[in-house]
Amino acid sequence: MKKALIILGLLFIISSCKKKEAPVLFTPYDETSEIAEQQSHEIERMRFKLIQSKYLDMNAIFKPFEEELSYFSEIDYENLKPYIVERDIPSIQTSVTNRILSYEKIVLFYLYRIRKYESNNDLALHSIITLNPEILEEAREKDKNRPDDVTNTVYGLPILLKDNINTIGMPTTAGAFALIGNANTADAFIVKRLKENGALILGKANLSEWAYFFCKGCPVGYSAMGGQTLNPYGRKIFETGGSSSGSGVAVATNFAVAAIGTETSGSILSPSSKNSVVGLKPTVGLLSRTGIVPISSTLDTPGPMTKSVIDNAVLLSAMTGEDAEDAATKNNSEHIDYLDELTSSSLKGKRFGVIKSLLSDAVYAATVDKIKKAGAKIIEFEPPQINLEGFLTLLNMDMKVDLPKYLKNNADKSLTISSVEEVIKLNLADSIKRAPYGQQLFEGIVNDSTSLVDFEGIKQQLKTDGIEFFKTPMDKYRLDAVLSINNYHAGFAAVAKYPCLTIPMGYEKTGEPIGLTFIGKPFQEQKLLQFGYAFEQLTKVRKGPENYK
Repeated sequence: MKKALIILGLLFIISSCKKKEAPVLFTPYDETSEIAEQQSHEIERMRFKLIQSKYLDMNAIFKPFEEELSYFSEIDYENLKPYIVERDIPSIQTSVTNRILSYEKIVLFYLYRIRKYESNNDLALHSIITLNPEILEEAREKDKNRPDDVTNTVYGLPILLKDNINTIGMPTTAGAFALIGNANTADAFIVKRLKENGALILGKANLSEWAYFFCKGCPVGYSAMGGQTLNPYGRKIFETGGSSSGSGVAVATNFAVAAIGTETSGSILSPSSKNSVVGLKPTVGLLSRTGIVPISSTLDTPGPMTKSVIDNAVLLSAMTGEDAEDAATKNNSEHIDYLDELTSSSLKGKRFGVIKSLLSDAVYAATVDKIKKAGAKIIEFEPPQINLEGFLTLLNMDMKVDLPKYLKNNADKSLTISSVEEVIKLNLADSIKRAPYGQQLFEGIVNDSTSLVDFEGIKQQLKTDGIEFFKTPMDKYRLDAVLSINNYHAGFAAVAKYPCLTIPMGYEKTGEPIGLTFIGKPFQEQKLLQFGYAFEQLTKVRKGPENYK
């Protein structure tokens, strides 16, 4: 009897120490009724055909973390939450220095949080396409070798990348079935820079497929690979903005410290504004585009998307540098400190241009009044009437050349596609799964027969028109920046190659986020960040989404 009790006791101890089995948490569901309900949405492109991806297996993506997450409890999660959620980079790094946090704990927290929400079919936002299977090991290495002062750095912090940015060890799909095998690539130049500065790449964020230059009038935030990204402030009610939809949603929901998006025209500004986060569209050429799936070598740029302006400055500083493979970055300094004088900046005495027609928006009008009371000079004006004729042609002609160039030089060598035409053909083999909303814009690229001479003329005229739209009033009224809303003037800024910084300025009566966008002259990112920081401290309006706190 005594022997039997000893054996039972030993079995109990063994079973208690045994690793907890990770359950299958991501289960597909019948979305038929959900899709039917969406058909009455007042915004036509919110009338979804699909929400769940037909290709993504989140259980497989989380498999590398099963063991570690089996020991990470809800209690652990709640204990770490006050030190991570809605905290800026300096605050998180201070907690690391004080040994409250470690980089391994931070990574586990984000993995747990992503799984917690994305595995709940009533709360899932479909913002993540893949995760870095090596990140926990990388985090432990960062803990072991942490420098003494990490306060204003990305060292050891998990960053998400839009899934059109090449990264070693993870596929880069641009959300498209055609790039499902694009797994073996070198790091994009900006990813190398992030890693050189100690950042951890947590994974890839969903996006509007092919950076929203694929289907016409389709939902923003949809991709065949990632499914339909949803807005945490109004799930299936508000648009996510595009094309860096997953990046904006993931930052808003605290799924990573920060994220990187890309913009051709509005693709950082739009999702940042719609998800109440800070988004910077830099001057074209400040950041390298090498290793990023392109639309337009003329207009494309990556940029940081963060919860605060100080985080944006930290992230931008970690990505700049001259890239021999991207001539647009020639003479860029690798050591620009965008934090310099940031926290001492003020709006007092600054001259901001306000577009008269925008004052009909109550949130914008109230915000302008706050800025005026803070000591800034407000100059109301009406910009020149310019229509950006030929903008679509510019995108068509650039992508016709730039995508094949990426596929040849920067994609996985095993890929068999080499042109826009071949992508179209591949999708037609199973269009319901691969292109449920059509591929009208890709077809338009193929059908565009603009001559090279005409194309160069269009490109130059667009740049001239874009510069006139901003420079004329800026010079006339000696403006420090123009104040816009969301991505309203993103097209003009794109062709002018002017930088833009959007910052949360409030919420509409419906609860939908709205951003104030500062637009400056080329390479004035430092000034924009200073204006943005002073504005952010003045208003402090950002709040996390209610169901994801």
